[in-house]
Amino acid sequence: MTQFTPSPQRQSAGRVLVDALALHGVQRVFCVPGESYLEVLDALYDAAGIEVVVTKHEGAAANMAEADGKLTGQPGICMVTRGPGATHASIGVHVAQQDSTPMILFIGQIAREDKGRDVFQEVDYQQLFGHMAKLVIEIDRAERMAELIARAFHVAVSGRPGPVVVALPEDMLQEATDCPACRATPLAPAAVDAATAQQVGQLLAQAQRPLLMLGGSGWTPRAHALLRTLVQRWQLPVACSFRRQDLFDNRDPHFVGHLSLGMGASVRAMVQQADVLLAVGARLTDVSTGEYELLQVPRPQQTLVHCHPGADELGRVYQADVAIAASPEALLQALLDWGQAASAAPQPGAWQGWLSQGRAGYEAFIGLGGTEPDAQIDGVDLRAVVQYLDRKLPEDAILTNGAGNYAIWLHRFFRYRQPRTELASTCGAMGYGLPAAIAAALRHRQRQVVCFAGDGCFMMYPQELATAAECGARLTVLLVNNGMYGTIRMHQARRYPGRVSATRLPGPDYCALARACGAHAELVTRTEDFAAAWQRAQQSGRLALIELRTDPMQITPEQRLSPENA
Repeated sequence: MTQFTPSPQRQSAGRVLVDALALHGVQRVFCVPGESYLEVLDALYDAAGIEVVVTKHEGAAANMAEADGKLTGQPGICMVTRGPGATHASIGVHVAQQDSTPMILFIGQIAREDKGRDVFQEVDYQQLFGHMAKLVIEIDRAERMAELIARAFHVAVSGRPGPVVVALPEDMLQEATDCPACRATPLAPAAVDAATAQQVGQLLAQAQRPLLMLGGSGWTPRAHALLRTLVQRWQLPVACSFRRQDLFDNRDPHFVGHLSLGMGASVRAMVQQADVLLAVGARLTDVSTGEYELLQVPRPQQTLVHCHPGADELGRVYQADVAIAASPEALLQALLDWGQAASAAPQPGAWQGWLSQGRAGYEAFIGLGGTEPDAQIDGVDLRAVVQYLDRKLPEDAILTNGAGNYAIWLHRFFRYRQPRTELASTCGAMGYGLPAAIAAALRHRQRQVVCFAGDGCFMMYPQELATAAECGARLTVLLVNNGMYGTIRMHQARRYPGRVSATRLPGPDYCALARACGAHAELVTRTEDFAAAWQRAQQSGRLALIELRTDPMQITPEQRLSPENA
């Protein structure tokens, strides 16, 4: 990447902002244009190194920026206009907060002299985003643009990464300033001291049933390399938290499952029976702890070592025996250094049965030994589809999804191989999959990108197929159509059996919609027809959508609805 040098000349605050983006290495901005930040749009016209992706909805733009932040580890950038633009984009801020993703949302704001008059599209963004974003700034003076943009980039990536919201009064953007853009100072990583490494290492050395639980963001390539070394050297069983399955190769014999909605009984039992639980990078949320039932609140019966880069995340719910405010890389390096220097690496012989039992449970859960087609399923068997992709997709394929029961099949039967190949919202936002897939296809144009979306999930942002086509984003959407909001129908059937209300979803002609946006599209109604349809979609060499008509009665891989709830 060419080193960018900010202009030394007096220029508008809007142009200082764009200089700051270039200085921080931003390559792509996702936006819906608005008159409130025309000065910034004009400056982007001259920014040859920054691609501007114009979406059809601000919610999609924010989700794309969040997904881009997941893929790069640097703040994804979204720009929207005041009022409705900002409220539409709030979904992406919520996803970034829950998922610990670095992101900056820039909002055009009303003129400063009109503030407090409840003028056209006026919103108090501190009130709107104050409990959702890490930081909310309104820049009211042009000479502070450089300072506060550098602060925004710093806050987005420091500690527990997350979203920052920056409001830009339109009159301020046009003011001239002599203060050029500057870059946020990179953070020196916090080290884990030798005494802490020894304490953790000795706890593991004394363990009979240890479990390494991975999660969170901020994992560097070096952290992944250290992780593989530590797991191999100490023969640790590994579980990944909700929608972080790509942190460790699921095919590795040390992987024992993921702690998610619909988690397997085997990995659930391992968490309960572990004597030492080493949580690295993970937030110990309700999902990964089985609604806080797998670990006792506030003091788990298991010895708990919790490492997280955000100090405020430690002790939020659980009081750990050892709490470490550091990155995964820092802890893993310290443990390896301790083990080598002291020749005191844990002896894994006592764990072999524990590890083998966990791995066998995982393989049984995903049907690794082969499964017969389910004769009672009417339509496409989603398990067979996911298992086909598990065999055929390349190592670095990126899979995305939003929220819905359809995702249970993906998370259960697909084995993630490499880091940053799973883009899925831990906050359970419908509609996330397609915008995330577009961001991935633009970030990695040579890699295969597959979006899983339920019919309800897809209909949140179907118009973004047009954005994908316009940008030349090559991806394949697998649209799982069961004609209902499946997750809600499942809960409805449990609590109000026989009273189906507001959960039917007839939907449009999805293939016609996709073709109208320039995509290759096919409908598949039988499992045996999927492989050929998939191959044709890939051979088309362009954006593609395959609609899968699935059995509405098969509400999860193991559960069918009764006829009264159809």
